[in-house]
Amino acid sequence: MAGNDAPSSGGLVGPIPTTVSLASCPALEAKSILPPVRVFRSTSVENLNSTPKDRAYWRAKSLRRLFSMREPEEDLEGSARLPIVEESIECLRRNDYGGYTIPAHNLYPFQWNWDSAIVAAGWAVFDEARAWEEFEKLFSGQWEDGMVPSIIFHRPSTSYFPGPEIWGSPAAPSESTGITQPPVASVSARFLFEHTEHAELAEEQMADLFPKLLASHRWWYKARDPEKKGIVAILHPWESGMDNSPAWDAALQFPVDNLPPYERKDLQHVNACMRPTKETYDHYLTLLYRFKAENYYDSNKLYWVSPFRMTDLCTNSILFRANRDLRWLAIKLGKTDVVAEIDEWLERGFEGFKQLWDEDAGLFKCQDQLTGKLDDAATSAAFLPLFAGVASKEQAAKLAENLKQWLDKVPFGVPSTDPRDPRFEPLRYWRGPVWIIINWMIFNGLRHYGYDDLAQRIYDDSVALTSNAGLREYFDPQTGDGAGGELFSWTAAMCLAWLDRPSAIAIGHKMSGPKIHLDQEVSPPK
Repeated sequence: MAGNDAPSSGGLVGPIPTTVSLASCPALEAKSILPPVRVFRSTSVENLNSTPKDRAYWRAKSLRRLFSMREPEEDLEGSARLPIVEESIECLRRNDYGGYTIPAHNLYPFQWNWDSAIVAAGWAVFDEARAWEEFEKLFSGQWEDGMVPSIIFHRPSTSYFPGPEIWGSPAAPSESTGITQPPVASVSARFLFEHTEHAELAEEQMADLFPKLLASHRWWYKARDPEKKGIVAILHPWESGMDNSPAWDAALQFPVDNLPPYERKDLQHVNACMRPTKETYDHYLTLLYRFKAENYYDSNKLYWVSPFRMTDLCTNSILFRANRDLRWLAIKLGKTDVVAEIDEWLERGFEGFKQLWDEDAGLFKCQDQLTGKLDDAATSAAFLPLFAGVASKEQAAKLAENLKQWLDKVPFGVPSTDPRDPRFEPLRYWRGPVWIIINWMIFNGLRHYGYDDLAQRIYDDSVALTSNAGLREYFDPQTGDGAGGELFSWTAAMCLAWLDRPSAIAIGHKMSGPKIHLDQEVSPPK
């Protein structure tokens, strides 16, 4: 592996696919491949965990090193990434709405569940107290049954649909959505607790947070795995976080209901070619209105009545990983009475993942629980069982080989859909673009299984994308162009917590200034 100051091509290898063009997106012009940037590589570290050889591996070994652990740069002022670090810190400050961080102005004006959990890790590198506050605000919206909603509507906004008046009613707007998102919170909470520089603060915060995390995990198994399969269901594509993935296409073929007229606000901020189609949105809203009719999202009923019930690889991989981290926290906090319960979730999960392996494809696949069939779409979620640490040695080898083939087809990885798939769309939401948060998870999983060189390629591509296109929501794997929301919080958080963590820690204390006041009008970024 090259040293710290070795140049990188940014992953410019392999031919560009010619089966997909930008013609379907006339508002955007095709651009040439971005020039390579100088990448400051992370130093090689020893593989902390031996290769799994039996089913006890997940219990015997701890998944560590969530983020880059490089030493701080000696010459921060001369670092090509210094402007990205400074912009990332300013991005979080700008998107801070008083204890919670919105993903992006106008496009996403509320607090999103998994966004906030990831963003907390970004705050932690320069403002640990503010990182804990992110969790406090997120769990202030936790339902009595333990569910943490996908969105919490802390304050009104007219720039997003469907908002609180749709999830509730115009006369009684809802304080949150009635569905959830991937449970990243325990993963980030462990990171904050394990790497705290303020032990007293961390212990105080975790004493309050741990029972809420535990209640959230219990909700998943009660509400989304009542049949004790070991793998939980999502009941809406929005719950997956990968809203528009081709993995949901077949399952969304149920008839739509007679919907009230609606106006999508997302298309006022982002080109339609980057967003889900109207047909897809009609299915989204059909599910929403049906769930609302069930005694306002009664979690005891939704599993049994939903026409959409999928085993999502992203959700289940994150939940498995989160269970491991919750177990670690329980032991550290002396909550040993709950360890056996968490072990049972892990045991059943280990068995459940076996149903999701497609031996012929050499990939994990999402599964339609209503039909029992594995979906045929190959998505970036296929590699997330590496992040969970649930894949066998043999499965990991096949996943790594598949990933290499994907990366041979695009200059920048990891695309959210196999670039050889006719459903691959490089700019449409979760049907092709690169997402830095998924790159971080795949990188982490590859390192865990010893594929350091392949992990380095993901790291280098992520650095190149953010260096050249900035803090965008997602990126075109063919050109490297940024797309979706601008000054996006979780991309900034990934730069701070993963790609540039040592530099961010080193300069974070220099960044100061007033936060945005809640009554202040915020204009969109220019």
